[in-house]
Amino acid sequence: MRYVTHFSADIFSLLNSVIYFQKAVLELQRNQRAVSMASFLYSIIGAAGTCLLAVFLSTADKHWAPLFGRIPRMLLTEYAAALSIIFFIGVPHIGDLAALDQQRLSVQTELRPTSLDRTVFLVRFWELPARWALAAMLPGAIITVLFFFDHEISSIICTLKRYGVQKPGGFAWDIVLLGTTTAICGILGIPPANGLLPQAPLHSESLIHTVFEQDDAAVGTSSINENAGQNRSEITSSTGSTERVFTRVYEQRYSAFLQAALILAFTSPPLQRLLGLTPTSVLAGLFLFMGYQSLSVNPILARVASLLTPPSETDTLTQYNLPNNVHWAAIHFYTVTQIVVTAAVFGVTLTVAAPIFPVLIIVLVPLRLMLMNRIWSKETLRWVDGWACREGKPEDESSLEQGDDGGESGSRITATLPSPDEKCGSRKDNIGEALFSSDQAVSSGISSNLPGTCAEDKLK
Repeated sequence: MRYVTHFSADIFSLLNSVIYFQKAVLELQRNQRAVSMASFLYSIIGAAGTCLLAVFLSTADKHWAPLFGRIPRMLLTEYAAALSIIFFIGVPHIGDLAALDQQRLSVQTELRPTSLDRTVFLVRFWELPARWALAAMLPGAIITVLFFFDHEISSIICTLKRYGVQKPGGFAWDIVLLGTTTAICGILGIPPANGLLPQAPLHSESLIHTVFEQDDAAVGTSSINENAGQNRSEITSSTGSTERVFTRVYEQRYSAFLQAALILAFTSPPLQRLLGLTPTSVLAGLFLFMGYQSLSVNPILARVASLLTPPSETDTLTQYNLPNNVHWAAIHFYTVTQIVVTAAVFGVTLTVAAPIFPVLIIVLVPLRLMLMNRIWSKETLRWVDGWACREGKPEDESSLEQGDDGGESGSRITATLPSPDEKCGSRKDNIGEALFSSDQAVSSGISSNLPGTCAEDKLK
């Protein structure tokens, strides 16, 4: 993961978003074949309504003030998806809608394997022929790559500087837990549960809070605490004292454990019957919302907005602050390349070769380091890309290894542009503000006039 850049991470995040949207469409297609036309038309309304209501409620904390209080707005934001799902589970029971033949989730009525050929969960793996055990190693290795990459990208997003994580090393133990639970699932013959993108970034967003600290010594107006990793703003009051404002997240395991415990509880038949009340259209709407959440913070979307903006309408100040030898045409070509690669990998997932798509994502890592510097200039790659797991740029390191003074000087860019990931991480509505790479102004040798940066979400 030391060699993964945002080029690959952003593509992986975009691919996740596209797959979410595809799953929503497939769910509606299955619904069309199973119900009447009237029910199918309502399922479209239910899916769109579930997504749009969740999006609307998720804006409560930032855009509904002064309606209600701060805590009610925060609760509406954090539980937007759950509230939307509950609402649209109840809507089909109102009036004439109750007469429609709704397609609902298929659930078990007893605690047993889904397959009729099995009566117990334990897989008698010791009775399997050796040739099948060896044959299973290849798909197992591919799934391992997928889970590892998904976990690492999620960890990168969850340890952004804007979150102020104090114990980032704790995420390393999650991969141990994931491996353990996956092994147990294999022995029990049930699908392994893993879906960190965009679940993990959304979890970090819900735990973010602000810490105020008084200091009598007046210092600068804003900066980033490099040791602790959190965003920090410093405001000097009229009395001369300085108030430091830290952005952090509550680092705890209780909420994640509670979520996992509830998932386990809902495998029991009594609670599965509750899940059976959920229309499949609501599930499609949830997929749409998850895809939207992941896509809305992906830097690729912001650069697409820039690509579709006529040059005459682009902010003049933004154009003039591009570094020397960096041009919009090269940035747009980089963006189009990411979209084309994502489309190609997504196309593979629609074929019989779908299980190998994680390998294609991994192949992008050496291609980025060995091939792309022959297509784009070092200045352009410095501007749009960077290491995903650490500070700095691949081009900066190659310049230092070659003793290229010009490259070193070129790596120092004074920018008045906002950090793109600061924008994407704080989820600004104007996606055009986040035009470039995730760690644009955090890398060594790059200075910025704005406080706080993030390397982001992507994910997600």
